[in-house]
Amino acid sequence: MKRISSGITLALLICAAAPAATVNTTLTVTNATLTIGLGTSLNGPATLTTIGSGTLSAPSLTADSSGDYSGNYTITLAGADRITGVLKVPGSAISAALAGGAITGSATVTGGAGTYAGATGNFANLSGTGSLNLSTGAITLSFSGAGTITTGGTGGGGTPTPNITDVLDAGSYTKNIARGSIFVVKGSLLSAAGYTAMSFPLPPVSSGVKITFTPAAGGSGTDAYLVYLYNLGGVNQLAAVLPSTVTTGNYNVTVTNGAVSAPFAVQVVERKVGLITADGSGSGLAVLQNYISASQLDIDRFTTFASSPYTYSPAKPGQIVIAWVTGLGGVAGGDNVASPGFDFNTSLTIRVLVGGATITPLYAGRAPGLAGADQINFQLPANIATGCTVPFQVSVNGQLSNTSFIAIAPDASASACVQPGYTTDQLKKFDSGGTYTVGGFQITQFGITASGVSIKSNSVSGAFVRISGFQLSSAPATSTSTQVGSCTVSQSTTTGSSTSSGTVTTLDAGNITVSGPAGSSLNNTPLTKLEGTYSLTNTEGLGVVIPGQVAFTLPAGTYTLNGAGGVDVGNFTASVTVGSPLTLTTPLPDSVTRSAGVTVNWTGGNASDVVQITGGGSTSTGTGAARVTTTTSFICLTTAGVRTFTVPPAVLTQLPATDNGSLFVSSGAQPLNFTASLKAGGSIDAGSFGSFVGVGAAPAYR
Repeated sequence: MKRISSGITLALLICAAAPAATVNTTLTVTNATLTIGLGTSLNGPATLTTIGSGTLSAPSLTADSSGDYSGNYTITLAGADRITGVLKVPGSAISAALAGGAITGSATVTGGAGTYAGATGNFANLSGTGSLNLSTGAITLSFSGAGTITTGGTGGGGTPTPNITDVLDAGSYTKNIARGSIFVVKGSLLSAAGYTAMSFPLPPVSSGVKITFTPAAGGSGTDAYLVYLYNLGGVNQLAAVLPSTVTTGNYNVTVTNGAVSAPFAVQVVERKVGLITADGSGSGLAVLQNYISASQLDIDRFTTFASSPYTYSPAKPGQIVIAWVTGLGGVAGGDNVASPGFDFNTSLTIRVLVGGATITPLYAGRAPGLAGADQINFQLPANIATGCTVPFQVSVNGQLSNTSFIAIAPDASASACVQPGYTTDQLKKFDSGGTYTVGGFQITQFGITASGVSIKSNSVSGAFVRISGFQLSSAPATSTSTQVGSCTVSQSTTTGSSTSSGTVTTLDAGNITVSGPAGSSLNNTPLTKLEGTYSLTNTEGLGVVIPGQVAFTLPAGTYTLNGAGGVDVGNFTASVTVGSPLTLTTPLPDSVTRSAGVTVNWTGGNASDVVQITGGGSTSTGTGAARVTTTTSFICLTTAGVRTFTVPPAVLTQLPATDNGSLFVSSGAQPLNFTASLKAGGSIDAGSFGSFVGVGAAPAYR
């Protein structure tokens, strides 16, 4: 399950005398400024009908696994009156603001000061519009919505209503919950302040709190078995096990905590493997134990060390390891008691994918002594790929888990894994909780012909990020090594309009411009900053002008970035030379037989240039908010000097059969390094500026 850092227990503000009272009101926020940088904030004038006017300030909105922004806010009114709570702005509101479209959001009231000390309330549906000032890059949001605020006191003012903001599995932290698995419910007013961990048998109700799954089509509800109640430091989250008796389908989930929350739509699936990660992101370093002896299981890390009461080390070739997951499926017997174990290997085709190797597990099933948690025991081959970010996934009957990574040392005697561009001391720093600050930018151009129309997609993009070791695989490349023949397959799931991915901390570098060679039309052209990343994109060949896009091309030549400096990063300059694309000796196919693989041959390029071969496809079920889209993609890396590469059937057969797939071949020189100062002192640890130019097709995968 996700580890939640302990926070400071909230102090209870007790207000004497005044009885509780419920006020019906409408919150209106007009032209609030949304600032996206090291921290995302929202500030602007606010009005509450029948209450008064003031200023709304949400100084630290953070993105959750679904890309939605939420955080504490304060509305400052006249005198000592304050209203505080949690504001949620969907990530879709940002893109809507760029297009001048409609936005939605919600807010809860969890306290305040003065008249509103101890207040509670809810604004379940906030809606409005957003806009982007193209000259300044400023984003403004305006929204309003009706709600109620119940002031504190001892009178009969009603019971605050719980509010669910998300229901996610406890491994990958994405939507759709498997029978018999552990899941989490996020929101506000879900439970009383504090942390309560349950013991066996897990109860369906604790302190009046319960989570109920009711079929969307109607029928009796089923209560989940509670694992913990958490409400500390502004985070309110419940964890529970979904009983295996719940059948697959669409459900409405409610939380009862005095009152009953509004229903939250959830899909229950037969199985959905979620790898549990060390930072709870669903994309970081996997929670893995390396078998040393019957009395010692080391937790997988980059280096070897001990921190009482645990020991740590990277995995070794040939070693037996244990991966922790949830979602292998339902089992007979109680889900609220310690499991005796159940091996799914006997009924399912389960494979572990590590660095291109496919491994049959020794055991894959319910973890003995736990509830809702699964473990997968497998042995690494002696010739396994090694490194600090070796890709790791699990496949169950062809369905892939979230993509994670593990650390594998080069041999049995090594005390650390090896990651090009990082020293052992830097890896030790990661293991002790340190961070690494990098800047990565890239120029890409892909030409594609579909339905007789030839277009080119051009992009200049990148970001400055601060990563922990748990997200090392997200760091921009800082070395010149490429593992020839390496392929990685990844899978993501989208429900409705929400997606989920891991996160890193982005840094503000102020205004960044790009200049290019003659014919590019790029001359100190500003990149657009959105949610911490910088980009400039357009599409040639459509025959129409897309509003807001800058007209430019990307001919071969030298391109230079100039950063003016911002809140976190100082000024910098970086350059890269873009080459000509490879020449394919045969066109990319219109149809690919997955079981036969696909071979690509080419000429041109420098022998050391990196070649990327990528592709993928999607399938969807359901409609509207219940629509579930699964996208599977692959990336294979080689060098231009080999002149040929075959994407093997083992990779392509993990893609769905589809008439609308993708296949791209691109190449680029090794990235050039640059540096930039940090406003807090020192410089970034690494910076790279690279390019990839190539061609693509939209084949059917059969």
